[in-house]
Amino acid sequence: MAGGSVIAQAEEQLRDGLESAAARVPGQLGRASLIGVALAYVGAFLVLPLLVVFVAALSKGAAAFLEAIQDPDAVSAILLTLTIAAVAVPLNLVFGVTAAWAISKYEFRGKGALITLIDLPFAVSPVISGLVFVLLFGAQGWFGEWLAERDLQVIFAVPGILLATVFVTFPFVARALIPLMQAQGREAEETALSLGASGWQTFCYVTLPNIRWGLLYGVLLCNARAMGEFGAVSVVSGHIRGLTNTVPLHIEILYNEYNQVGAFATASLLALLALVTLVAKTALDWRNSEGRAPQHKPVA
Repeated sequence: MAGGSVIAQAEEQLRDGLESAAARVPGQLGRASLIGVALAYVGAFLVLPLLVVFVAALSKGAAAFLEAIQDPDAVSAILLTLTIAAVAVPLNLVFGVTAAWAISKYEFRGKGALITLIDLPFAVSPVISGLVFVLLFGAQGWFGEWLAERDLQVIFAVPGILLATVFVTFPFVARALIPLMQAQGREAEETALSLGASGWQTFCYVTLPNIRWGLLYGVLLCNARAMGEFGAVSVVSGHIRGLTNTVPLHIEILYNEYNQVGAFATASLLALLALVTLVAKTALDWRNSEGRAPQHKPVA
């Protein structure tokens, strides 16, 4: 009887093990299928287009590539893009930190409305935002006559491009900081103030070290969008060669003129920017997650 009981128990354990293994097989196959679909999607819609850009840019050799990016119109577009980004990103940095500080540290009437307004550029098409600036500052716009009397030009000039770029990029820094600062609370700042620290000292030595990775993340995304913005800038720029064409607009003109080597050579610069942004974003994510990881102290 004892031997029969042991055999029956072993058979039952073997049957349970087989059923468990059979149940795991579909799960493993499903996981492998999901990973395969994700990799195929990324390869088809991200990796392959990037490869096409670089292959087309170098299709006629390095000399043609260098000639395309050294063209005076291309150089002017690159310099204008860098200039716009150099102005728009710091402005959005100041606004983003200020807005995130106000929203996360204080309670005030209209707080929800402010958050909604910060998200507005995400909901409005860039082309529509460009048209709004034309209606405001164009020759027939609300302030057009006033600007003309003072010989000031916003639309079809650098100021219009800057306004459009600032508008479409200003949520990035604020949106990167608001949830982070809300999660951190305000106890650290209140403690520093109670110990006699000034507001500026509290920000520099308490708040800024705690938000530095989120701040860099928001600035990174803001800069990438500022350099790659097309829709709003296209409406307000006027497409004037050598004056108001940014890199994306210059690429469009070259492609419409069937200058594919020039178009793809210039586009490769934006593609390189995208790759650098991706690498930097991954590094920041890794550094941020490492900083959040619990530190286990060895047991004495």
